[in-house]
Amino acid sequence: MSKVKIISIVYAIGIIIGALFLDVWGAETTPLKTMSIFAWTIIFIIALFFTDRNERK
Repeated sequence: MSKVKIISIVYAIGIIIGALFLDVWGAETTPLKTMSIFAWTIIFIIALFFTDRNERK
């Protein structure tokens, strides 16, 4: 299994945990919850960038 697939699976699991346990998509979402999902997405994009760059070498 490639590193990109592993990173994508970890990201999806994190989003699902955020949706189920943190109630990120609920009616009463705080800015902290919104920023946590935003930060999780930024970490995902950075991880994909570095993984792709290292696989090309």
